[in-house]
Amino acid sequence: MTNSASLTDAPRTMRDAVVNPLTGRPATTIQGVLLLIGSCLPVLGAVLLAPILPTLTGVFASVPGSDALVPLVLTIPALMIALIAPFAGAIVDRLGRKRLLVVALIAYALLGTAPLYLDSLGGIVISRVGVGITEAAIMTCCTTLLADYFVGARRNKYFGLQTVVTSLAATAFFVLGGALGANGWRTPFWLYAVSLVLVIPVAFLIWQPRVQKAASGVKAKLPPIPWRALALPLAVTLFGGILFYSLIVEMPYVLAGQGITEVAVIGAVTAAASLATAIGAILFRWIARFGAHRLLPIALGLGGIGLVVIWFAPSTPVAVVGAIITSFGNGILLPTLVTWAISGLAFEQRGRGTGLWTGFLFFGQFACPLLILAIQGGVGTLPAALGALGVAALVIAVVLALVLSRSAAATRTPVVAAH
Repeated sequence: MTNSASLTDAPRTMRDAVVNPLTGRPATTIQGVLLLIGSCLPVLGAVLLAPILPTLTGVFASVPGSDALVPLVLTIPALMIALIAPFAGAIVDRLGRKRLLVVALIAYALLGTAPLYLDSLGGIVISRVGVGITEAAIMTCCTTLLADYFVGARRNKYFGLQTVVTSLAATAFFVLGGALGANGWRTPFWLYAVSLVLVIPVAFLIWQPRVQKAASGVKAKLPPIPWRALALPLAVTLFGGILFYSLIVEMPYVLAGQGITEVAVIGAVTAAASLATAIGAILFRWIARFGAHRLLPIALGLGGIGLVVIWFAPSTPVAVVGAIITSFGNGILLPTLVTWAISGLAFEQRGRGTGLWTGFLFFGQFACPLLILAIQGGVGTLPAALGALGVAALVIAVVLALVLSRSAAATRTPVVAAH
């Protein structure tokens, strides 16, 4: 994959020029902000309901199989994103970005608020399946449109900001979910109606990109996905999803194992880790020029080092330092991965490529707690399981450094950043 050497784009040709078809002007900050806000919506499914899971367990304790079904309320949207996002990407490429995004935002509100009036645990789980499908469409559309609207340094900036805002949103939604859950287990579900507010400016300010094509009178088929070029980025993204969500899911349990159970302390540690992630993502705009062959080994190496520090941490402050190191590396990791995966794709391939990338990332999120639980069964403790994941990250970092450096040296060509 030639773009392993650099994360900047060469200037677009006229065929790839993407502007507002009504005004002839490129996208502005307004479109960027709307798409960043939309990117936060799938985070709701991952963290908003975590504080109310114990309450849900008590409410539906008499339901057969509730021990398995209640956790699915939280995790099944991530699984659906992993399974559906590639298909959403194909729809995006064939039918258009904006149309699917508007429909998905409306469906997101309807399905997300369904538990407000559903009394059956099975019905709630089914509604969460629907939420995951809409989240797959929203995430795919927003990321694809960011790649469509912006190039070069501006694209790097927005992909970095996407990680920043989703990380900070995760922290905010976790706190908000706990606060709303204090008023009853149904109350947090009201927050899903926020997409109805977002859909109005999206309908008026987001536009369907159109590329200039030669007039041939024949409707061209979509070009095939370059599977050979995408295979390595997607594989690394799967592991990156596991690494990224490992602390989000497990850090409260690490702290509890060290005797820290105060909500305020856990919240402060979560906030510090989120801030470190945000700083790493903010820096991406300026360090993207170093290329994936340098940034990916650094990001994975930092992630691995931090988890190993947590493994051997003799006290809570040392474990927090490890969490901050890993989170900083994760902040660099996600925007590097998405840029690496899709920057070499043509406009007609970008939706499907983004859908595949999103699917692999969220499958990593879904698999993360299951994998760590399996590792813990073999090594005995949660810190040791996280340490084993850290060692794996370090090994992958070394392998990628060797593979991508050779690829970069073999394919290095002059690159002009497009702004």
